[in-house]
Amino acid sequence: MDSNILLLSLSLFVLYVAQLSWCYQSPQGVKINYREKEKEVLDQILGPSSYDARIRPSGENGTDGPTIVRVNLFVRAITTISDNKMEYSVQLTFREQWLDERLKYNDYDGRIKYLTLTEASRVWMPDLFFSNEKEGHFHNIIMPNVYIRIHPQGSVLYSIRISLTLSCPMNLKLYPLDRQSCSLKMASYGWTTDDLIFLWKEGDPVQVVKNLHLPRFTLEKFYTDYCNSKTNTGAYSCLKVDLLFKREFSYYLIQIYIPCCMLVIVSWVSFWLDQSAVPARVSLGVTTLLTMATQTSGK
Repeated sequence: MDSNILLLSLSLFVLYVAQLSWCYQSPQGVKINYREKEKEVLDQILGPSSYDARIRPSGENGTDGPTIVRVNLFVRAITTISDNKMEYSVQLTFREQWLDERLKYNDYDGRIKYLTLTEASRVWMPDLFFSNEKEGHFHNIIMPNVYIRIHPQGSVLYSIRISLTLSCPMNLKLYPLDRQSCSLKMASYGWTTDDLIFLWKEGDPVQVVKNLHLPRFTLEKFYTDYCNSKTNTGAYSCLKVDLLFKREFSYYLIQIYIPCCMLVIVSWVSFWLDQSAVPARVSLGVTTLLTMATQTSGK
């Protein structure tokens, strides 16, 4: 009985090994190099005779409607928030996803999950720009922080890490007990809504890194919205994120309020000095004024 069970187990093992070898070999018994297959697929779908990056993809379900591009962001850091210049700097991972049916290919029974490119010029790209941007740059250390993934069904994912300095008009009437709302606006530069529409990715379109540390501010919450605009040349799709910052009062309490209160209290000491002690009264008042002037100029 035990020998029969052992023989059956051995037979099943041999059959399993044979199936594995069949999966990794072609019918002729030759191993398939799927990296070579990826090269063949790229040459096929991106060849000059089959793909033109100047032409936008078709609409959903192959219609002539506008191309739908879904956007999501990952906020990596917010480095500065300037009251004087009314601007803030942010580093983020920006992602776009759309469907280009011209890029469909054979995935060889799931062996090729996606193809990766690092040259954005090889495929059609949405002409998105940040409308309230002052400065910006890409990250190229050690390699350019950008990639494009092409999935078998033609879905394209574009991801890039960028740093931006954006304008943020502020209302400082309640300073330093104020809250400020800063926006991040993204819009199409040349394609109108007849050709291109931006949508927020469903689910969680904006993510913020955990333990985000801000200089003198706290990020209370953020909102996603649409800001489509209409000009003389047409209507353009637009997305925006509103970041609500609360100023940290503890910094100003320690650096300004408490020192000023202590200086005022010290200045009152002169009222308890003898009237004939003129040098002491003058020295105390002048010292207090000089201290406040020094503290103010050092801010």
